Amino acid sequence: MTSVEVDGRQVALTNLEKVLFPATGFTKAQLIEYYVAVAPVLLPHLAGRPLTLRRFPDGIGGISWHQNEIQREPPWFPVFETAGREGRILRFALVDALAPLVWLANAAAVELHPFLWRTDAPRVATQLVLDLDPGPPAGVRECAQVALAARELLEAEGLAPLAKTSGSLGIHVHAPVEPGLDTKTLAHELAAILAAEHPGLVVATVRKAERAGRVYVDWLQNDPTRQTVAPYSLRGTPVPQVATPVTWEEVEGAAAGAPLGFGPDAVLERIARNGDLAAPLLG
Repeated sequence: MTSVEVDGRQVALTNLEKVLFPATGFTKAQLIEYYVAVAPVLLPHLAGRPLTLRRFPDGIGGISWHQNEIQREPPWFPVFETAGREGRILRFALVDALAPLVWLANAAAVELHPFLWRTDAPRVATQLVLDLDPGPPAGVRECAQVALAARELLEAEGLAPLAKTSGSLGIHVHAPVEPGLDTKTLAHELAAILAAEHPGLVVATVRKAERAGRVYVDWLQNDPTRQTVAPYSLRGTPVPQVATPVTWEEVEGAAAGAPLGFGPDAVLERIARNGDLAAPLLG
């Protein structure tokens, strides 16, 4: 075990040589190094937002789980407490600084999933998201085509959508919103319109049997109890992939068949070149 000082906090680092992504040999040390490097653009997207986690303590090929509540955190780790069902107090991680981020990375929290609302206004969404999930043999190309159609609908609503790769198979279309907008209802309406206008390409129902070869527009992600993977979060994919903000020109290229996926090194290069393409979501 190694103890390091991060922003005045002592953070214990363990098993740094453990391989988390066997296909590439990507280790826990590299996971921590990535999150430290990407922190200047990642942390603003996490600030003030409770998180759920997906942890892979034995690597991508081992047992993993979604962890809703923070457990066994050090005394300095920030926690958001809120009443759940039957009055039970729920305890969510908050990552407003580098030390909590490093602590979570050391716990093999590969994926970071913030809520779409902030602690200063619980359950009041600051953004709408359409999670475009392809049913094989559909893939990124079909998702990009749906993302472009969704962009038109969102712009017609007076919103300014942005896109990011899911880091896995799909694409997420985000749009910042004014507080008070019923994002779940609007997302449901938009999903229904997309399905009606593109019946061979889009499905808005949760029934998996109807998704083969089409893109499911998951509007339920806008429920206040749901979370969406953060921009710049790594994903638990066979090789390290990142949920990456992209330009609409890149989405157009993907709709024509160009690849659209980025690993940690490519993401850091993109940030150095372009800054944070998801920055408008922070407003």
